[in-house]
Amino acid sequence: MSDRHKTGQLVAHGGQADVCLLLEGTWPYVRGGVSSWINQLILGLPEVTFSVLFIGGQRESYSQRHYEMPANVVHIEEVFIEDAWHFPARTAKQASEGSVQDLENMYRYFHHPQKPEDATGDAVLDALASGQLTMQDVLRSRANWEAITDGYLQHCSDPSFINYFWTMRTMQSPMVMLAETARRMPRARLLHAISTGYAGLAGCILKQRWQCKFILSEHGIYTKERKIDLAQASWVAENADEALNSSLDPSSGYIRSLWIRFFERIGLLVYRNADPIIALYDGNRQRQILDGADPERTRVIPNGIDLPRWNPLRESRPPGIAPVVGMIGRVVPIKDVKTFVRAMRSVVTELPETEGWIIGPEDEDAEYASECRSLVSSMGLENNVHFLGFQKIDEIMPKLGVMVLTSISEAQPLVILEAWCAGTPVVSSDVGSCRELIEGGTAEDRDLGQAGEVVAIADPQATGRAVLGLLRNPDRWKAAQTAGVARANRYYGEALMLERYRKLYSTSMGTL
Repeated sequence: MSDRHKTGQLVAHGGQADVCLLLEGTWPYVRGGVSSWINQLILGLPEVTFSVLFIGGQRESYSQRHYEMPANVVHIEEVFIEDAWHFPARTAKQASEGSVQDLENMYRYFHHPQKPEDATGDAVLDALASGQLTMQDVLRSRANWEAITDGYLQHCSDPSFINYFWTMRTMQSPMVMLAETARRMPRARLLHAISTGYAGLAGCILKQRWQCKFILSEHGIYTKERKIDLAQASWVAENADEALNSSLDPSSGYIRSLWIRFFERIGLLVYRNADPIIALYDGNRQRQILDGADPERTRVIPNGIDLPRWNPLRESRPPGIAPVVGMIGRVVPIKDVKTFVRAMRSVVTELPETEGWIIGPEDEDAEYASECRSLVSSMGLENNVHFLGFQKIDEIMPKLGVMVLTSISEAQPLVILEAWCAGTPVVSSDVGSCRELIEGGTAEDRDLGQAGEVVAIADPQATGRAVLGLLRNPDRWKAAQTAGVARANRYYGEALMLERYRKLYSTSMGTL
């Protein structure tokens, strides 16, 4: 890494980057998935200069960068949410009359049960962007204490005041920290957030400061994914029974509903400020509209893959069907690795020589990874199912007979396109655009045939049957392989995706 990336100095375009990328928990610290797409975008548009605001959770979770800094990344700033919870020393400062209203607006917009007025969100953004609302106001002022206690008395029926109070603190302080970070960011000509959430909120604040265009690209629907995370998170539960029986229903606990509402309100704020709002496929575009996005400002730009790079890899593939079933992705609950392991039990029972490879990092959720390893042992699969960690995708993919995706939430997984380009049929859970990918969306697309099988979410028996159906039937396997290659070549080329973003950037910056 060069010194300019260590110090965060801007070195191009007279002190101004073209595009400021706003990233949460992805590139350059996390491999694969969205991070691969971000790296693809940066490298594929070498004429565009980028600055980056990276937002992480716990600082120790992001100790190593897994991507080199390309020459056209001219600035990178990092901020970690947990740092907002290290409260500054007490001062004598009291909230000003102006910030009293700002604090009330913050509560009204992000925490009040009733849907807020758009003007309230605008007022909060203005206070954050201008620096009127400070960390001392949020953490030390009587005005915020009164806003929190009034909210508790009026709306909260479930938890203790202590739980409610500290939940407010952990929500509010990162917003102010992001605003402080935004004021340090060097100016860029255009903003591009790759999610709503904290990255999208930073985009709203910076748009207010810079008065420039703001693009949002959502791979998954951030709010939906946070709901899934919150449903499974024991740390947010009010009691042990609620932790064991959590669901997406906000009535399952008031603290849980506070967090869901918080991310929903951020998403609404981002949708109101971003233009355009991009989804990977129409199903997610419809979800964005349902969640508050203006249909006129939404559009679809699918993922793309470097087709020429994969051709020789596919052609060098050994003949026949390799008795190897691979799952490629992070070992985290949303990928539902346990369903893959259970599916492998039925596959191995029928075809004992088959191996299952779990290919991806295990460090993001060490406890879940340990549970997955224990499940492999308890099912007697130690000799068949192997955890390979991170592998180079173009080296590992051609070695698979079938690629399996068992996620409980996805958008348009790049790994499916990579599997096809390597000549590997896919079995996928019915999430995101996976059915459209595998079976085809339009009539013309469906004429290409099925590039694998789609099964229900969290159904190991159906997953195992689908895998066996491909491994045991060479004609069916070959037809799926042919369909996948044809579909990737016709609809999902990298050059098309990059040209769409090149034009979008140029139009937004007024350089066309």
